Amino acid sequence: MNRRKIIKAFLSGLILPLVPVKIDAAAKKSGRRLILIELSGANDGLNTVIPYSDDRYYGLRPELAIKKNDSISITDDFSLHSALKNLVNVFEDNDLAIIHGLGYPGANRSHFKSIALWETGGDGSSSGRSGWLTEDIEELKDDQDLDAHGISLDGGMGVFTSPGGIWLSMTSANQFLQLSENQFVLSKKTKNPSLNLLLNRALDLNTSMDRISQKLSASFKYPKSRINAGDLGRQLSSAARLIAAGINTPIFKVKIDGFDTHENQLWRHNDLLRNLGNAISGFKKQMVELGEWENTLVFTYSEFGRRAIENFNKGTDHGTAAPHFLIGGKVNGGIYGNHPDLGNLIEGDMKYTLDYRAIYELILGKWFSIQDNKFKSFRSEDLNKKLIL
Repeated sequence: MNRRKIIKAFLSGLILPLVPVKIDAAAKKSGRRLILIELSGANDGLNTVIPYSDDRYYGLRPELAIKKNDSISITDDFSLHSALKNLVNVFEDNDLAIIHGLGYPGANRSHFKSIALWETGGDGSSSGRSGWLTEDIEELKDDQDLDAHGISLDGGMGVFTSPGGIWLSMTSANQFLQLSENQFVLSKKTKNPSLNLLLNRALDLNTSMDRISQKLSASFKYPKSRINAGDLGRQLSSAARLIAAGINTPIFKVKIDGFDTHENQLWRHNDLLRNLGNAISGFKKQMVELGEWENTLVFTYSEFGRRAIENFNKGTDHGTAAPHFLIGGKVNGGIYGNHPDLGNLIEGDMKYTLDYRAIYELILGKWFSIQDNKFKSFRSEDLNKKLIL
C-alpha cells in the first residue's frame, strides 16, 4: 500500500471509516435525497421571516427592523426579506415550508458547541457521538447500489461523523474525476488485524471512488439553467452535476458562511439572503429540468438564531430560536409551528417553540420511511400528517 497516496486521500477530505461496509446493499429504493444547507455563523431569523404585523418587532430593533415596504408579504402576519424574492416564488409554488421557533433545551451560544449539537442531535447538556442521520441512513437495506452514503461539498464533515459508512468530502465535482489517479495500491492480506481492517475499508473506498469517477466521465444530461449565487451556488451546481450523472447517494451537504452578524448587519445579511434565495430557487430549476424535484428535499439549519434585541454596533448577538426552511417537490408549503412571543423574552432571547429534533424525526421517518429512527420520541404527528406529502 502506497502510504503517500493514502495520506493524500485523507488530506483531500475522504473519510475512511473504521469498520467494513457492504455498500452494494445499503440503499433504499425510494431514490429520495436530502440536501443539507448549513447557514454558518447563525442566521438572524427575525430579519429573514419578519413578523411585520407585530409592533414589538420594531420596538426591539429601532435600527435593524426591516421596513414593511422592504419585505415581501406572504401572509397577514409574516413577510420574507426582499432579498429572498426568488424564494418567494418557491413559496408561491407551495414548495417551501417555514418552521417557526426551532431550538433545544439549555441553549448553548458557542458556535463550536452548538453546531456540534445540531449536527449530532443533542441538547444543551450533551451531544451525540455520531452525525444525527448517519446510523439510520447506514441501516437502510435494499438491492439498489449506493455510490456513497453522503457527500459534503463544503468540506465540513461534522454531520457525517460515523465509524462506518462511506461519507465523502469534496469541494467540487471535478475532484471526483481525479480519484482514479489517486486510488490506493493495496497489498495482500496481512497477519496484522488492524492493517487488514484498513485494507478492507480502503477497498470499499476504492470501489466508491471508481464508480463515481466512471459515472462523471460518461456522457449525461446536464441542466441548462445556471445558479448565480456565489459559493453556495457553486456547491449546489456541483450537487446537481453529481445527481445528473446518476451518482447514487441519499445525502448532500453544502454551506453558506458569514451569518455571524455582530455589526453592520443590514447590508451583510441582505447579500447573504440574496445568495441563499437565488441558490435554492436556481437549484429547484435544475432539479425540475432533470425530473428530480419530487425526489429532493432541502433543509436549512444553523447553530442558533440571533437575539431579538439589536446591539449597539448595528448588529445582533448570539441568540436561541430561529425559523428554518424545508423545500422540495413533496413539501406541503406554508408556515408551521408557533412564532416565539416577542413579549416574553429571556434576557433579550426568544424562547424556542419546537424542538429541532422533531424535524430530524420527520426527515428520517416520513421522507426516508425509517419509522424506528433515533428521534422517534420527538415525533410530531401534526407535522408528519401535513408537512411532507
